[in-house]
Amino acid sequence: MNPETLKQEAYTDIEACNNLQELEAVRVKYVGRKSELTLALRGLKDLPLEERRNAAPKLQQARKEIEGMLASKEKELASSKAEAKVDLTRPGTRHAFGHLHPLTLMEKEVVDIFTSMNFSVIDGPEVETEHYNFDVLNIPANHPAREMWDTFWLKGGNDSRSRKLLRTHTSPMQVRYMETHTPPLQIIVPGRVFRYEATDASHEINFYQVEGLMVGRDVSLANFKYVIEEFLKKMFGPKTEFRFRPSYFPFTEPSVEVDVRLVGGKGEQSESLRAIAESRKSEWLEVMGAGMVNPKVFEAAGYNPEEWQGFAFGVGLERLAMLKYKIPDIRLFYSDDLRIINQF
Repeated sequence: MNPETLKQEAYTDIEACNNLQELEAVRVKYVGRKSELTLALRGLKDLPLEERRNAAPKLQQARKEIEGMLASKEKELASSKAEAKVDLTRPGTRHAFGHLHPLTLMEKEVVDIFTSMNFSVIDGPEVETEHYNFDVLNIPANHPAREMWDTFWLKGGNDSRSRKLLRTHTSPMQVRYMETHTPPLQIIVPGRVFRYEATDASHEINFYQVEGLMVGRDVSLANFKYVIEEFLKKMFGPKTEFRFRPSYFPFTEPSVEVDVRLVGGKGEQSESLRAIAESRKSEWLEVMGAGMVNPKVFEAAGYNPEEWQGFAFGVGLERLAMLKYKIPDIRLFYSDDLRIINQF
């Protein structure tokens, strides 16, 4: 038997196969247990040593090459069979696309509006020290305001500069930023905050807040009113109705709260906003706390309160998103319900 001739014959037969059944028959013919090549390999033991040394490599090489041709042809036929099953007239399958979370969209819109008014965007740590979270913001250990913010503490620490907690607001970045920068300045600080409180349609134990700070020699509440009105009108439209109410915060004096009308008046109304109004038994929703920076905060940052003044505010992204996207319950943002996310 001539191995080269056998390979040529095998190649011709393999290429002529049109399906896997024909290929299997060719495989049995050339490398099966009773094939001429297999019998020749088994008979090597009966040949003289010199003749065996000469024939064995050629026979083994022939078997290897034939098996390679068979494997290649089998792959080709299997691929053609799979392609033949494709129904080109069948409607295609629509692929699912990812969606940005409504809070991500809201943060981007808030940042875009404030940066258009020359505010810089600053980031801060979510794990904060007692010193920055409370002390420098005029909230000492015995202050009543700590009761509602006495929240998620971490173990360890012997004093206010080493004791740590999950921040209850992004306001600590006020002093952190002022310690390393000189006025005038305009910043916003978006970020996640944590508070241990009962959840309902408009409260959660964690939420996103945007802190704002503007400091200069002649900054007043009039400047604050202009900035916030511009922000709310760009966010919700020129017909948006809002109101300013006197309030109290330890780190601002005087302090105000900003509400947006849910129903009634000339603004847009919807069933979702009506649901929020009914759950709160009010046609207004508070979206922001603010005021003029307390002189004690300036002193903690190393500023002279006789020389500098400014305003600060904190706005909840969830509250804004509830109004913007007509979402009646804040808990829906954290429910992992794709019916909410897929709308955006």
